[in-house]
Amino acid sequence: MHLVDITMFYAAEGNGVSTYLNAKARWLARNSRVRHTILSPNVDSGGDAPALVRVPAFALPGINGFRMPTSVRAPARLLRQAKPDLIEAGDAGHSAWAALQLRRRLGVPAIAFYHSDLPRLVGPRFGHTAEGVTCKYLSHLYRQFDLVLAPSRVMVEQLHAMGVPDACHQPLGIDSSVFHPARRVETLRAHLRLPDNARLLVYAGRFTAEKKLPLLIDAVRKLGRPYHLLMIGGGLELPRYPQITYVPFKRNQRHLARLLASCDVLVHPGDRETFGLIVLEAMACGLPVVATSGGGVAELVDEHTGLLAEPNCVDSLAGAIEAAYARDLGTMGANARRKAAECYDWNQILPQVMRRYHAVLGTRGQDEPGARSICVTD
Repeated sequence: MHLVDITMFYAAEGNGVSTYLNAKARWLARNSRVRHTILSPNVDSGGDAPALVRVPAFALPGINGFRMPTSVRAPARLLRQAKPDLIEAGDAGHSAWAALQLRRRLGVPAIAFYHSDLPRLVGPRFGHTAEGVTCKYLSHLYRQFDLVLAPSRVMVEQLHAMGVPDACHQPLGIDSSVFHPARRVETLRAHLRLPDNARLLVYAGRFTAEKKLPLLIDAVRKLGRPYHLLMIGGGLELPRYPQITYVPFKRNQRHLARLLASCDVLVHPGDRETFGLIVLEAMACGLPVVATSGGGVAELVDEHTGLLAEPNCVDSLAGAIEAAYARDLGTMGANARRKAAECYDWNQILPQVMRRYHAVLGTRGQDEPGARSICVTD
């Protein structure tokens, strides 16, 4: 089988889509006979497992450095040249329409993965009417695919409400051998010139408006010392305060895991996440999580692994952080590790994905080992 992933959101390293496709490429190379190709505007052509193919594109402001294909024609031509048996489209733009063109003309099955909550990104910028138009567009697009996947139940429900009734829940995963409590180093506080009793919070990810980072900063300032916030990432310029340390995002997953595991609690203030991969990575490192009850992150955190605050409320977020330290952080962290490793390791998740592929293709799935257990079902 030749599987082709096509998306404008793949950049070889960094972001959830890239993490998913890189993990899938490594897993397929180790565990299957599937040939794998990734088409993206953000890579140079070359490689073998996976093969990377560059799609002609142009830079478009406002999409975090990703590039937009110049037309449907170019990615469709590259897809035809690849001769895939199955296509997975990871965005709702030209990549998706190119996949559908091959489906219509050549009968190649096409799967869509709904990675981005497009209506909730469009609405705040362009208004309610634009958000409604976006929903109609997505409904028209996704109803033409053989299968539509979404990483959280809230995104599945959103697709159902749009008129995509057969969308399926397919969570993403983590490498629990990389993201592990053993990565912890006891010298991080000293390196940051913090006292031993500092309560070290961490956020990791892009600094964008939808992440609601001013809420987190205000919550930490409200709490005061000994709370300190380590911000790992980049993007928007954010206020500088003595209680906050900024470091660039760590492309190397082991370096990121070392920082995560060396903190006390991950805090994620956003309420628009389609999934929240960084939350699972922190949980796998043995960290409890404070998040909000909005978006896909809330599905990953329960009362045994962290706390949920009200969205868009500084007082609620600060209260949840304070309440976490009133509980047994070690026990919550151990629960978080167990849940992430047992239910969301790629060795559990990717066999689920492969079964989805074989169901679409009508094959029995002789190319991959079975998952030991399935923690998430439709």
